[in-house]
Amino acid sequence: MNKFLKITTLLFSICTTTFAQNIEFEKSNFPDKKDQLKEAKKNLEEGKEAFEIGKKEYDFVLEGFVAKNKYLPVSRKDYQRAGDIYFKQAQPFLMKAQEFNSNNAYLNYMLGVISFNLDPQGDMACKYFEKAVALNTGKLPDDVTYLAGWANQFQMKWDEAIKYYQMALTQLSKDAKENAAAIEDVNKKIGECNVGKKETANPQRVFVDNLGASINSAYPDYSAFISADESMMVFTSRRDNSTGGKLDEGDKWPFEDLYQSFKVNGKWSPAQNFGPIVNSPEHDATAGLSSDGTTMFIFKYKEKDGGDIYQSNLTGNTWSKPEHLNKNVNSKWHESSVSLSFDGRRIYFISDRDGGIGAGDIYYCDKDAKNDWGPAVNIGPSLNTKYGEEGVFIHPDSKTIYFSSKGHGTMGGYDIFKSVFENGKWSTPINLGYPINGPDDDVFFVISGNGNHGYFASSKQGGFGDKDIYRITFLGPEKPPVVMNEDNLLASVAAPVSEFKAEKIASSGPKMTILKGTISDAKTYKLLEALVELVDNSLNEVIATFKSNSTTGKYLVSLPSGKNYGIAVKKDGYLFHSENFDLKQSDEFQEVEINIKLKPIEVGQAIVLKNIFFDFDKSTIRPESANELDRLIKLLTENPTIKIELGSHTDSKGSDEYNMKLSQSRSQSVVTYLIGKGISTDRLVAKGYGETTPIASNDNDEGRQQNRRTEFKILSK
Repeated sequence: MNKFLKITTLLFSICTTTFAQNIEFEKSNFPDKKDQLKEAKKNLEEGKEAFEIGKKEYDFVLEGFVAKNKYLPVSRKDYQRAGDIYFKQAQPFLMKAQEFNSNNAYLNYMLGVISFNLDPQGDMACKYFEKAVALNTGKLPDDVTYLAGWANQFQMKWDEAIKYYQMALTQLSKDAKENAAAIEDVNKKIGECNVGKKETANPQRVFVDNLGASINSAYPDYSAFISADESMMVFTSRRDNSTGGKLDEGDKWPFEDLYQSFKVNGKWSPAQNFGPIVNSPEHDATAGLSSDGTTMFIFKYKEKDGGDIYQSNLTGNTWSKPEHLNKNVNSKWHESSVSLSFDGRRIYFISDRDGGIGAGDIYYCDKDAKNDWGPAVNIGPSLNTKYGEEGVFIHPDSKTIYFSSKGHGTMGGYDIFKSVFENGKWSTPINLGYPINGPDDDVFFVISGNGNHGYFASSKQGGFGDKDIYRITFLGPEKPPVVMNEDNLLASVAAPVSEFKAEKIASSGPKMTILKGTISDAKTYKLLEALVELVDNSLNEVIATFKSNSTTGKYLVSLPSGKNYGIAVKKDGYLFHSENFDLKQSDEFQEVEINIKLKPIEVGQAIVLKNIFFDFDKSTIRPESANELDRLIKLLTENPTIKIELGSHTDSKGSDEYNMKLSQSRSQSVVTYLIGKGISTDRLVAKGYGETTPIASNDNDEGRQQNRRTEFKILSK
């Protein structure tokens, strides 16, 4: 296609702003070019025949959208896939005819439609449509001004787009009742242009970078999902090495397959196909990934209902065969993208099932008593619009949701929006702005746990293929310099400053902690698969369970701020290991790595019980200790012959005598609790150590906190 666009004389004739009269391909207009006219007419007819077949395909798609009660403005991607095969056939013939006669209105109209379809990032469509409108003799299709507006909108020529949309409105208003849906669409697009003017005038402080050849290919690459720590990525690609080796009859691209990549030394490894266990000979696309990267959701296309969601789980290095999610998630309608809450108890997804607000709504299901997905609930009109939503993603902080929408004020097509769950409701969605969003569809956006990077797919100029995956780096608000007062100015005369001081900007990033690491045998260092329990200590409730990877021993747990969490790691034959994270609502993002070494149940082994809490300066056990004590009771019950010592320790504050007395009293409180739960007295020894055996410095708060602890040690088996 580009070789034709480089013809200098053609570019000159198209780019000029003053157009001649419409010239038909007739002998009277070319009296001295009989042979050239004959050849040009032949090319024109060849190209026109293929073009009009492709145009009918597009019109069929458009009519299908308009026919719905919930009117959905057509996206360019629908337009593109409708007739691109025929447009590709038509283009070379019409370009040759254009070389002969560049002043024919219908020919410019056809080339405008084709250029907008096949090269949406280029601006040739605008030039063709501009000329077609200027040459219009009243015989062009009514949609010429609408498409001229759309092409200019796509180039972010907002005022030009509005001009053509106003022309389209004038035409449509002649029969306003019959054209009500189309008028709504044009008015919406004018609104999109106004949003575009505002957003492009105030761009966001971000870097947008192509992920490069390790991820992207000459084929469409899209729908990327990452683990919360950005160590793993899964995405969809339509490469020529697809599992089934087949081409889609509609657009002649290879069928979709799933690919994966891992971050190694800060760089993404070359993408690898998941293989035939996950991928089938048909379309298989990524639909979601859990924050720990061990549960993957897959979209499989089905002609009867548009497609369903499947789930695959990682065990060791092997992904399981995808299993169909239940009927509460999958319906007889179309379901697409999926996002799992940090605790795995809620699933968000997109569906166009009956009873919704728009042509694609956000729904969610919660786990029921049988650990399966319960009834679907529409998330409601605060997020869903009549124009349709797509690409839902719930952040691991549990309260920030990202999704794409054609409503809420977009720049065109789908834009990416953000909403936060506050005071029992979702906040008004905020457009992420330019250059993250543009006039094309911007969908399937995900963001890292720390909020620094987002990932999405787009058809930007300079990419590797039809659609590439990009990374957004959020720079945050610019820090304003402090205005210098008179005293500062006087001081600077004697000692000039080399740079301005900046006022600290309050962080708006996610409030959460990512806990990750490996689990291994403390003696052999063998990597272990172990159960990781996440406990809400204030409720004494296990809110989630995970498993470390059986091959790598890796685990990852997301902890939204605002709770006191207990972490328990358990495996048969080993003492359990516990951690405590008491996170305030205001606590900023942090990533904590703890490599856990489980100790076998042997004489002399000891562990710290990090989730046993006492009232301040007392030996009264607080209620939030119940889960930790229950784990200890379970260990003693399952190993009925072992005898243990319960030892309590203090920091160095207070007198030696007082600390020894307090620690002995606390140890005895634990022993008394265990006896009350049926553990024999002769299996328990209470011992207070006071401040005699510190494990950290007593010179700072952090060290003193570590020294205030309760341990148990196996005395005999």
